[in-house]
Amino acid sequence: MSDMTVGDYLVERLYQWGVRRIYGYPGDGINGVLGALNRAGGKIRFIQARHEEMAAFMASADAKFGGGLGVCLSTSGPGASHLLTGLYDARLDHVPVLAIAGQQARTALGAHYQQEIDLPAMFKDVAGAFVQQASAPAQVRHLVDRAIRSAIGERKVAAIILPNDLQEAPYSEPPRTHGAVLSGIGYSRPKIVPYDADLQRAAEVLNAGSKVAILVGAGALQATDEVIAVAETLGAGVAKALLGKAAVPDDLPWVTGAIGLLGTEPSYKLMNECDTLLMIGSGFPYSEFLPEEGQARGVQIDLKPDMLSIRYPMEVNLHGEAGETLRALLPLLEKKSDRSWQQQVEAWRADWDRTLEERAMAAADPINPQRVAWELSPRLPERAIITSDSGSCANWYARDIRMRRGMMGSLSGGLASMGAAVPYAIAAKFAHPDRPVVALVGDGAMQMNNMAELITVAKYWSQWQNHQWICCVFNNQDLNQVTWEQRVMEGDPKFEASQNLPDVPYHRFAELIGLQGIFCDREDQVAAAWEQALAADRPVLLEFRTDPNVPPLPPHIKLEQAKAYASVLLHGDPDQAGIIKQTAKQVLGSILPGHRKDKR
Repeated sequence: MSDMTVGDYLVERLYQWGVRRIYGYPGDGINGVLGALNRAGGKIRFIQARHEEMAAFMASADAKFGGGLGVCLSTSGPGASHLLTGLYDARLDHVPVLAIAGQQARTALGAHYQQEIDLPAMFKDVAGAFVQQASAPAQVRHLVDRAIRSAIGERKVAAIILPNDLQEAPYSEPPRTHGAVLSGIGYSRPKIVPYDADLQRAAEVLNAGSKVAILVGAGALQATDEVIAVAETLGAGVAKALLGKAAVPDDLPWVTGAIGLLGTEPSYKLMNECDTLLMIGSGFPYSEFLPEEGQARGVQIDLKPDMLSIRYPMEVNLHGEAGETLRALLPLLEKKSDRSWQQQVEAWRADWDRTLEERAMAAADPINPQRVAWELSPRLPERAIITSDSGSCANWYARDIRMRRGMMGSLSGGLASMGAAVPYAIAAKFAHPDRPVVALVGDGAMQMNNMAELITVAKYWSQWQNHQWICCVFNNQDLNQVTWEQRVMEGDPKFEASQNLPDVPYHRFAELIGLQGIFCDREDQVAAAWEQALAADRPVLLEFRTDPNVPPLPPHIKLEQAKAYASVLLHGDPDQAGIIKQTAKQVLGSILPGHRKDKR
C-alpha cells in the first residue's frame, strides 16, 4: 500500500464496489484521480462529456437505465458547481448517484484561494444522503464506503470532496486505534414488504371497489407482470406517470397512457370517474389530475415512506417495494366478474387512439410535430430506449410514443430540466451498447447545451456495439412550451423577445462532426425520414421543421384556461392566424364534418 496514492486507492475502492463507468470533465483540481484512472489500465472507464452538467445528467441516466450507481467527476470550483443541475435531476427522481469533486489544497483552504468554494455547504442540499470533504488519507476508505452505501440504499445523491494535494499523497490504511474507522464493502437491497395485516386492509379496499384506477410511476418499472396481474384481477384501468411510461406496455387496451398536463383524455376520465385508486411507485405531483378528495378510496405502495399519502389522502399506505408488495397482495384480491368498468376504460382508450391519429395527421405548416412522434412509434426497433427533453416535445413523447414490452424510456421528471435528452441518450448507450436509442429534443434544448454533446457521440459511437443512435430535433424556432404556457396560463400573447429562437441547421452541424444529418420539412416524407435514420450505419441527427402553432393541449381545458386563451386572441398574438387555425383543427376537428378528408 505504501506506493499507492490516495487517488489510486479511490479508483481501486470504486472498482471493488462495482463501478465501471465515470462521467466527467478534467481539471487540475482532480488531476490526482485522473492520473490514477489512467494507471488503472481501463478497470474503470472515464467518459469525457463536454460539460460537467451533462456528465451529471449522464450519471443520473446511467443509474436509471443501468439499475446501479451512477458516478460523475469534476474539478474544483466551477467544475463542481456545474454538476448541480444534473445532480438535482437524480435527487428529485430518486436515483443513486455519487459525485466526486476536487478541491484546492488543504493548506490553502480558508485563504480566499482561486477556485475555492465551500463545497460541503454547496452540495449539502442536493447530496442530502452524504457529503464530506476528506482531510486525511486514512479517512478516504470509510468516505467511499459510506457514500456509496448511502446513495444506493437511500436512492439519493452522495458527494465526496477531495483536496488536490490529498489525491497525490501516499495512501495509508486506518490505524487500529481510537478515532480511526475500519469500514467494509458491500450492500444487498433488502426485501421490503408490508405486514400481512396491512396487506389485508389494502385488499379489502381494493376488493370493495367497482371502478378501480391504477397509477404507476418509476417505482413500478420492475413490476410489469405484477401490475398487469393486479389490473386483470381487479378489472382496472392503468394510467402512467411519465417516469413510469415503460412500466406497462401500451398495447394493453385498458392502459390509458400518460396523466397530467401532458396526459391523455382517457387517463383524465379514469381518475375522475373511479371509486378506488391504487398508486404504485409514483410521486406524480399534480393533485388536480387525481380523484377529487373523498371521491375514491385509496391504497398506495411506495418504497419511500415520505412519498406516501402526500398527493392524495390514502386509506391504506403500504411501505414496500412494488413487485414484492404486489406479489404478496395478489392472493388476497378477488377476481371481479363484472368487467363493465374495464370495458368502459377500453372504449375511452380506443376513442382516444382515433383522436390521436386525427390530431397527428392534421396538416400543419410545414410539419405537425405530433406526426413526427406518431410515425416513429410503430417503427421503433425492439428493446429501443427513448429519451425526451423537457418542452413541447415531451407532450408528443408522452402521448404519441407507444411503449412495447422490453423498451425503456425516461426524461428529467421531478426537475423537468431542459438539456437532459442527449446526455440521457448517451448514457443509455453506455449502459446498453447493444440497444437502439432515440432522443426527442426541442430546438431550445439543442441550442442550450445538447449540440455540444453531439461531439461526445462523435467521439465514442464507433465503440458501441449497435450504432443506432438518433437525435430527433423539433425545429420550430420557438421556446414552444413556454409560449403556450404564456398564452393559456397567463393570458399573454407570445413575447417574441424571449420566445423566438435563431434558426440553426442542426443536421449540417452533425455532418460536420462525422454523424449523418437528415432534414425533413414535408409531412409526406416524415415516415421515410425515420426509416432512413433507423437504417443508417452511424448516429443520426434527424431535423424536422415543425409548426410552433400546433397546441400541446391538456387532456381537459379548464374555464380559466379558455378565458386566458380568449384574452390572447382578443389582444392579438404575433402568430394569431396560425394558432387559431391549428387550435381549430386540434380541438374542433373531430366534430367537424369531413374533417378526415379536409387536411387543409
